[in-house]
Amino acid sequence: MSLTAFFKLVEIQTKIASITPFLLGNLYLFFHYDNFYLSRFIFMLISLLSVDMGTTAVNNYQDYMRAKKKEGYNYEIHNAIVNYNLSEKAVKMTIAILFLSAVFSGILLYLNTDIVVIIIGALSFLIGILYTSGPVPISRTPSGEFFSGFFMGFFIPFLSIYIHNLDLINLNVISNRLNISLIYTDIINIFIFTLPMIMGIANIMLANNICDIEDDIENNRYTLAVYIGRKKSLELFKILYYISYLAIIMSVILGVLPYYSLLTLISFFAVKKNISLFYLKQSKKDTFVLSVKNFALINYSIAVSLIIALIL
Repeated sequence: MSLTAFFKLVEIQTKIASITPFLLGNLYLFFHYDNFYLSRFIFMLISLLSVDMGTTAVNNYQDYMRAKKKEGYNYEIHNAIVNYNLSEKAVKMTIAILFLSAVFSGILLYLNTDIVVIIIGALSFLIGILYTSGPVPISRTPSGEFFSGFFMGFFIPFLSIYIHNLDLINLNVISNRLNISLIYTDIINIFIFTLPMIMGIANIMLANNICDIEDDIENNRYTLAVYIGRKKSLELFKILYYISYLAIIMSVILGVLPYYSLLTLISFFAVKKNISLFYLKQSKKDTFVLSVKNFALINYSIAVSLIIALIL
């Protein structure tokens, strides 16, 4: 398998949806906390990328195997297995290597942290598998946006902060009782901070499903866009971005983000323009990328504001 085919199989351009929360989580860490361990950072990065690429490869393999419509952009060009004439054996081997890499680096991360990391990691790994495989993959149901948004938008940045600050959650057994203690104010603040990522990732999934409504109906994929229809899906697409900007304002008011982060509101004009363009045409080939651009515009604006605050 060539490197070009591999990148297409794992849709390397979409890894922004997992790398961005990881990077923003680390910027938040530097802004609010003092602890940082390079080895833990590296182990999580490798595990995260391996899981994300493996999950995408499984999703493309499942789409290839289950497809009833075997013509058009989504099947002939968008799916790397068809486009590059990849063998099923090579695809399965690639998936296996990626997941083994994720497990190995995840174990190394656990050995350097605590049980909470393995619990969150195992849960995320399980959701990643169920998201693309099984009798009814989550990605083919109306809950796909929720799971992708919450697990990638919240758990990735939270875990990237937690591995350096293990006192955020404490688990211990005393007299046959499991005791859990949380620094809940910090966790709530992290949740508010991650809302633009949660909404942005959910919208990437939603935009993908809006573009695929006709194909999904033909291939028996009952996504949220199929259930609520194109008009309501587009309204939801717009509302989720508005929630992101409200979350940024709330974060600044609560001191979760520096006041420099108000500069991110300037990106609203570009995001609004992209929303209007997506309203006019919903195409995987031409306009789906607007959801990825909006995600980057909002969240990298936040990243820049945090970098400015750290420097100044």
